[in-house]
Amino acid sequence: MLKYYQSAFLAFMKKQLSNPKPQSLYEPTSYIMELGGKRIRPVLALLAADAVNDSFTESLPAALAVEVFHNFSLVHDDIMDEAPLRRGKDTVHQKWDVNTAILSGDVMLVWAYECLNAYSGDLFKELTTLFSSTARKVCEGQQYDMDFPTRSKVTQEEYLEMIRYKTAELLGCSLQMGAMSGGVSRVASQPFYDFGIDLGLAFQLQDDYLDSFGDPKTFGKQLGGDIIENKKTMLFLLALERSNAENKTILETLIKTTPADPSQKIEQVKALFIQTGAADQIKQMINKYIQKALDQVDQFPVKDEKKEIFKTFSKELMERKL
Repeated sequence: MLKYYQSAFLAFMKKQLSNPKPQSLYEPTSYIMELGGKRIRPVLALLAADAVNDSFTESLPAALAVEVFHNFSLVHDDIMDEAPLRRGKDTVHQKWDVNTAILSGDVMLVWAYECLNAYSGDLFKELTTLFSSTARKVCEGQQYDMDFPTRSKVTQEEYLEMIRYKTAELLGCSLQMGAMSGGVSRVASQPFYDFGIDLGLAFQLQDDYLDSFGDPKTFGKQLGGDIIENKKTMLFLLALERSNAENKTILETLIKTTPADPSQKIEQVKALFIQTGAADQIKQMINKYIQKALDQVDQFPVKDEKKEIFKTFSKELMERKL
């Protein structure tokens, strides 16, 4: 079923892709949009629209707006991170140059808003208002993420706000825009948004956990990457809170080091994650947010069989099967 939504979205997206002049501006936008990915955000928008209206056609422009914005943010994030690869391919700034990537990203932001011109009247206003609020939060989340490494102290509440803004907000927005474009009011579509927020928080916290304790065959990224990069993740913050004075000193020292061979550092930090109980505590947090997300599904103004689709989606997303 999800493959069906993905196929429908990709067919719509490809019709909207064009390469007008100057080609040097628009070729990078087509490149990043066609680079792949699971298309989770647009699929969620279509899923929500289909659940409330038994049709997702009207939600395709909203789904495209979300996906274009997401990829715009990736282009600029990759510049900030000096990342050479995105989905196994050259990043836009690597394939072309930084100036081209900045400008192509800018035009994608304009394109994302143009997608919403497919709607009119009150619906256009409500979708644009929601989309603008989400876009601002995503930018704020990125800034928090950039600020944290330079700060001596980050609280757990601040970290949750950062991952909510940077990751979860766009999931919530996708779902709510899908439901609204399917004919549900903004008030009645609120549970869709809340579901996306809780699911996004659970997914990102799980990402923190898997970075240290995941299966390297299925995780898809280097294990211990967050430890190598000295990131103040939730695992680190929990361990810091639960450490005695000696272990706290060790953790605070390790996060400032960048050894040529980080393997020993990774094992030391992981051992402290286990010893302090942080590894178990973050799993409890993940389960709490998953349950909150599932509780929101029960509030959806849709038939029970439609609700089951969202619950199955949540399970497979968290099991990394999507």
